[in-house]
Amino acid sequence: MDFPVIRISKFRNLPRPEEGLRAVVERAGWVEEALQRGLARLRPLGTRLYSERRGFATASIVLLTAWLFVHVMFGANGMVVYKQKKTEIRELQQDIDDLQQQNDRSAHEVDALKTDPKAIEKEAREQLHYARPGEVVYVSPAPVPPQKPARHSAQK
Repeated sequence: MDFPVIRISKFRNLPRPEEGLRAVVERAGWVEEALQRGLARLRPLGTRLYSERRGFATASIVLLTAWLFVHVMFGANGMVVYKQKKTEIRELQQDIDDLQQQNDRSAHEVDALKTDPKAIEKEAREQLHYARPGEVVYVSPAPVPPQKPARHSAQK
């Protein structure tokens, strides 16, 4: 297996360290002057910012407090959501209590139907229309469902 050899046409001559240091020293004066000019431009702004630092601090604290208030009240776990969840918990707890009471009543009825002859007799009379000898049972007729109005148009 042959690997192709890429020929480098130009060799780069790296400068010697002394030449790089000499270039830095030669430009040091120019860099220092540019830095002084930049500082002279920024000095009034820095002085103004320094004199108004209390105002900036107060404004930032006010903004932070406002953001924190909004986050606590309306955030994902804020007070509004907390109150909604609390109401939902109360409603679900009321549903649980109602279902528990209904379950207790049903369990009591089942026990009564298993053991109490009077409860058995009552259910037999109501649901199966049983009667004792000599008794007459009156049963009302079933309600008649409402009739659909007749259509006199031609059907397709």
